[in-house]
Amino acid sequence: MKIIVACGGTSGHINPAIAIANEMKIRHPDADILFFGTENNREADLVPRAGYKIHFVKANGFTRAKTFKAVKHNVKALFTFASTSSKVKKVIREFAPDVAIGTGGFVSAPVMYTACKMGIPSVIHEQNAFAGVTTKMLAKRVNRIFLSFPLKNKLDCPESRCILTGNPIKREFLAKTREEARRELGIDDKTPVVLSCGGSLGAREINDAFCEMAKLSAKDGMIIHYHGASSGYKSVMENLGETASSPNLHIMEYIYNMPTVMAAADIVINRSGAMTLTEIAALGKPSILIPSPNVAENHQYYNAKTYSDAGAAVLIEEKDLNGAKLYGLVKELCGERERLKQMEKAALSLAKTDAAAEICRETEKVIEDVRK
Repeated sequence: MKIIVACGGTSGHINPAIAIANEMKIRHPDADILFFGTENNREADLVPRAGYKIHFVKANGFTRAKTFKAVKHNVKALFTFASTSSKVKKVIREFAPDVAIGTGGFVSAPVMYTACKMGIPSVIHEQNAFAGVTTKMLAKRVNRIFLSFPLKNKLDCPESRCILTGNPIKREFLAKTREEARRELGIDDKTPVVLSCGGSLGAREINDAFCEMAKLSAKDGMIIHYHGASSGYKSVMENLGETASSPNLHIMEYIYNMPTVMAAADIVINRSGAMTLTEIAALGKPSILIPSPNVAENHQYYNAKTYSDAGAAVLIEEKDLNGAKLYGLVKELCGERERLKQMEKAALSLAKTDAAAEICRETEKVIEDVRK
């Protein structure tokens, strides 16, 4: 079986793609899988690390703004789209895939559009409750649309094409217990561990709050912190100065062993993107969620509210965030073991861990239907 996978931009698009590819490899060990992505985004690093080939193409997103600058940007994006589609067509023809899978990001649009025009069986996965521009554009053309949540906005396609599967996660997130992960990281069973980050692209507000929290925490050394600073790594290290060398702080640009670190953690502090919440639920981790206010339809706030209403998380809006408040809440939660246990149960109740397998099963059906 030959498969092409299009994804790009953030880990929220890339990790589901890798999870689906991994599941396909388990089901079809001889599968030949080729990713499409951009050279300057996170997929350029994560996809090869996962052991897959990637073909780089150029892609630009479209903006909904009405300004002259926005119009100029969209004209450029349109030319890039056409140029990329032409180049992708040649690669697809040579590779001759049995199916094309898209999980979002700017690069998905030209790749999946071209695959559909060439008659390649095609499926896409939408991570959020509000379908993005790429999903809306491709809805009429693809054979199946896999959804993580019931959509808040309707797609222009028959409902029969849409299947509610949840978000696929890597099996690595389910491979280790808290105790096994802590042994691997050299952490004893009793010391509280807090994991924080602002998504794969980072978040200045969360990095700033972490720095203030870390300075307070370094003085008492009671809590171990793991923090992924992403693009803000340099400024975080400069802000912390000598505090960065504190033995209870582990600061990284990107946390490549996230399944292990999250498994070891008692509390997760993060944005509330769909993939982050899927991983938090799968591991049953109490969380402090800080939704990004700069996303379409304010969907991260509603994501976070779902978890806080269920008792799985504490929601802090970005406008109310500061390091002292964050550290006070962390210490409060760490001192209330029974509350943490209830939050764990609530998080697990929101988990759906078989999404990758269901997506692969349905994709196989699409291939078989087209072959008939």
